[in-house]
Amino acid sequence: MNQTTQMHQIARHLEEYDHAFSPFYVDGFDRILKKLGMIEFTVAGNKLSNRCRDYLRDQSLPIDERGRNRPYDLVVTCSDVYLQKNISGNRMVLVQEGVTDPESFMCHLVSRFRFLPLWFAGNALTGLSDAYEVFCVASDGYRDFFTQKGVCPEKMVVTGIPNFDNCRQYSSNTFPYKGYVLVCTSALRETLQFENRRAFIRKAVEIAGSRQLIFKLHPGEKHRRATREINRYAPGAMVFSTGNAEEMIANCDVLITRFSSTALVGLALGKKTLSDFNMEEMRRLTPVQNGSAALNIAGVCRRLLEREDPC
Repeated sequence: MNQTTQMHQIARHLEEYDHAFSPFYVDGFDRILKKLGMIEFTVAGNKLSNRCRDYLRDQSLPIDERGRNRPYDLVVTCSDVYLQKNISGNRMVLVQEGVTDPESFMCHLVSRFRFLPLWFAGNALTGLSDAYEVFCVASDGYRDFFTQKGVCPEKMVVTGIPNFDNCRQYSSNTFPYKGYVLVCTSALRETLQFENRRAFIRKAVEIAGSRQLIFKLHPGEKHRRATREINRYAPGAMVFSTGNAEEMIANCDVLITRFSSTALVGLALGKKTLSDFNMEEMRRLTPVQNGSAALNIAGVCRRLLEREDPC
């Protein structure tokens, strides 16, 4: 949904152009994996792509399944670690979705053996496809971050990113609880990474003390298993599998996470934020709070469509 709502916000500023939205899709053998339910932990899984599709229908937005109505003059996407065959060769704008995964063994393996697909390393290698004309990033800190990873600096533009460019807006909400400790989980196990969830929950209980503890589950993880674990190791904690995580962060006293873009929201709102990231670096990476990221990205798209220099 983060990708979907970002794309929607950008499209609102490009109303003079015809546009359509495609729930994330895969090609070839990966389609078989999808049918077998083996990629449910990804944005291409049935659960998350159906959530995207429901949102597009609720908003009465034009849907082009699998981008069949191509060719398009421009493709705008939040992911370049998996590039569908029918958009390869298109002019493309890449938009940073949020934080990137930590560099793992698989990340270093893919970096060394470039014949391996980038998605083997999750989104840790975002930007390294070089298949886009412009990469819109969240902050000057992230521009330096991606440059160090090997992304061409001349292709990056600091625009801010929608959903993270005006975090103050989340303070006006109807979420009924306040003053609690919030835990935003990550789908590490679903992406074949190690996590000691029991220890993580118990640490959250210790930090919360006498305060109410609330868990917001990652949309890509197995909710029944996660809820069962929380009920066992943190009895009395509240568990939400849906809802607006940003609004929950705005009302909390402390935010706990592991590897999640929600850490950026917590920092932008001045919340005490605990995560497995290097928090000093995260403060440097925090997205610019310009309130105009979607407008800025639309401007990049418009200049490309008008065949001007996007930079």
